[in-house]
Amino acid sequence: MKKIVALVFALSLAAGTFAQTQQIRAFSHRGGRLERDENTLQAFQESWDAGYTGFETDIRRSADGVLYMTHDCTLDRTTNGSGLFERKTSSEIDQLRTKKGNKMLKFDEFIEFLQDKDNLYVEFELKTMPDSLYTQELVEEVAERVYQGAKSIRTKNSILRFTSSDLRGLRYLKKAHPEIKSKGPESELLIIFSAGVSDKTIEICKREDIWVMGCMTPKTTRDMVKKAHKEGMIVSLWPTHKVEDFVLAAYMGADALCTDIPVTMKEWLQTNMPWLNVVY
Repeated sequence: MKKIVALVFALSLAAGTFAQTQQIRAFSHRGGRLERDENTLQAFQESWDAGYTGFETDIRRSADGVLYMTHDCTLDRTTNGSGLFERKTSSEIDQLRTKKGNKMLKFDEFIEFLQDKDNLYVEFELKTMPDSLYTQELVEEVAERVYQGAKSIRTKNSILRFTSSDLRGLRYLKKAHPEIKSKGPESELLIIFSAGVSDKTIEICKREDIWVMGCMTPKTTRDMVKKAHKEGMIVSLWPTHKVEDFVLAAYMGADALCTDIPVTMKEWLQTNMPWLNVVY
């Protein structure tokens, strides 16, 4: 509690500056995984109903080539099934239920959910790891199908980003679609790091010509975010398990923040920090 009070105080002192220069795009991580049944239609719908137009989700490929929204390569944590997701057929997956009783969401169903919604911010994470489950050919297939699905969304004033910690899919998209934007506010690519913003992550992004990075808040400093910004980078930070995590990332200057507690966080911020320019 003392930490969050100190961070709010520090942000409050800089409120005038932040109000003029910093806009934070908040988005619902897997539909709000600590509040809802992650990566289900119900979770995304309830985030939308709470005022969110920003979402993050994960895409994996079944054994017979159907794309689903699920984070883990195993079924045990989130469903009543077990074993490797990628070794199951779509007919087997469709018989499963999440631990909270919902069916697993297909990628096509998520695309349909997004249709005719405007001002979206969506991160489509290509879950093509471990390597043993995804050959280069499969990585390219998944990346292409996700790209085409995203491009089929009827939407205005939206940012649709393809993200991954596996550079193979992002490199494929850059090569197959040279028109894809990799720099600036409308960049369509993001590299995910299980690390903070650092000289190393900045250099990797520059090397790959992908100028948006998704890094871990606890391993990031305000000075490194400033350095990334000076290089022309956009910084998205994660995770946000508590309101304190969001306030810390805001203090460090993040451009975008995923949250596992979208409803709780929005209500708290609107009550306690209404001057902070957050786009939901």
